[in-house]
Amino acid sequence: MKVKTTTKLLRIKTTRKWLVLVALVIGISAPLTYMRSVFADSYDSRISSIESEIGSYQSEAARLAEQSKSLQQELDSLAMQKNIIQAQIDLSQAKYDKLIADIAENEKKLVSQQDVLSTIIADMSVGTDVTPIEVLAGSDSVGDYVSTQDYYANMQDQLQQSVKDVIEITKQLEAQKIDAERVLNDQKSQRDALAAKEAEQSKLLADTQGAEGAYQQIIGQRESQIADLRAQQAAANAAASRTYSISGLTPGGAGCGGYPAIWCNSVQDSLLDNWGMYNRECVSYTAWKVAASGRYMPCWGGRGNANQWPASAREDGISTGSEPQVGSVAIMYIGYYGHAMYVESINSNGTIHVSQFNWRVQGEFSEMDINPNGLTFIYF
Repeated sequence: MKVKTTTKLLRIKTTRKWLVLVALVIGISAPLTYMRSVFADSYDSRISSIESEIGSYQSEAARLAEQSKSLQQELDSLAMQKNIIQAQIDLSQAKYDKLIADIAENEKKLVSQQDVLSTIIADMSVGTDVTPIEVLAGSDSVGDYVSTQDYYANMQDQLQQSVKDVIEITKQLEAQKIDAERVLNDQKSQRDALAAKEAEQSKLLADTQGAEGAYQQIIGQRESQIADLRAQQAAANAAASRTYSISGLTPGGAGCGGYPAIWCNSVQDSLLDNWGMYNRECVSYTAWKVAASGRYMPCWGGRGNANQWPASAREDGISTGSEPQVGSVAIMYIGYYGHAMYVESINSNGTIHVSQFNWRVQGEFSEMDINPNGLTFIYF
């Protein structure tokens, strides 16, 4: 019954202030929509406007859903990186703990060696008030004296070397401990940075999912409004058409009445036909019927609402009148856009049998009988 503008809505750009936008849309736009008086001639334009809003919201919701998917993938990657760095931290911690234990063990060994060395030195110092001549005189032989002295000297050298070795090992372990501690601290810093980034991404994901949910809520509200408006429009059309004594209405169901499948099977108003009309509308169907009969059908997109067809026809030199003819297009002046029907035959009782699209505002094919009084006919 209508022709819509083909101008596309500019895509809504979302910023971090989406919550404010959503609040405004929900809190202000919806109430205003229902506060306006309902006029029969404004249903279609209001439906068109809301459909455009829904398209914008759906695009934004889809973008947010894709962004949520990307954010979730990033979170999964961060979790894997955290697991890897935590495993490295556990390994470094184990190495660090072992170094601490080794250092403690070496310190105990150092203390023990130092104690033994102190004992030997003390033993060697016993009797320091006795001269070597007296020690020698007290020995069984010169060889015993030399052996005893050599033994103490050798033990002292070995213990001093052992102490030096323990000190050197301890120094090395201390250096390794410093390096291990540095590595461990670096790894913990990496883990903390990943945790902070993960928290940030988690919040962003929650915000994004919240925004998507808000848009889905608005979409649901707008779709509910459209359903209400379509019901009101159908009721208004039904009331206006009672004067035409309509009978024998036969909805076509999934049938298209020959209307091309590419237009019939697509979502209503999603495609433009060859004459600039949106698909599954009454004007698109009747334009196709005229062209399919081999007659010339002008391109009336932009000035082709059903109630505009008689004037458009006269401008293009096509005659109009009040008498029905088979193959003519009948125009009914109801609603804001009017309604176009194709005259299939003339019944013996003076009524006409017509085929049409979108009579019940559902974008479907149907047929019916109607009293021609008050209709305008276009003779292509």
